[in-house]
Amino acid sequence: MSITLQTIDHRQATALLPVLSELLVDAVASGASVNFMQGFEAAEARAYWERQIAALAANDRIWIVAEEAGAVVGMVMCIFAPQPNQPFRAEISKMLVHSSQRRRGIGALLMTGIEEAALAAGKTLLVLDTAAGGAGDRLYRRMGWTCLLYTSDAADEEDS
Repeated sequence: MSITLQTIDHRQATALLPVLSELLVDAVASGASVNFMQGFEAAEARAYWERQIAALAANDRIWIVAEEAGAVVGMVMCIFAPQPNQPFRAEISKMLVHSSQRRRGIGALLMTGIEEAALAAGKTLLVLDTAAGGAGDRLYRRMGWTCLLYTSDAADEEDS
């Protein structure tokens, strides 16, 4: 596998806008738990990324892309917590691997890369959310992430 990881800035992200849009549409179409519903289209993906690129330009997040032979095959971002009393916290978001490239270890490479980049930025508490039992869930557990579950039963017990 000749996958390379690259941290990109807002200018590079803008140049990759069509590729990132296709990657997000592919992820949604293949059932990835990335906050969008089936029927998600390229124009919606482009608008989403344009908003995210503006935030990337503000230096409140890190983006890493995975490339093979010059083509982007995946990406992940780390969003810094905005609360002034939580400079140590960040959220991992939009961990995407193109459906044609899955099960090759690219997700694990991206997660390792973003964890290292977050730590270098002083982020020592990372959180993410995903669908229980899905491919992402299995990957994160294999990588040692701790699962926290919220159930309605727990909420009912707290209320009593």
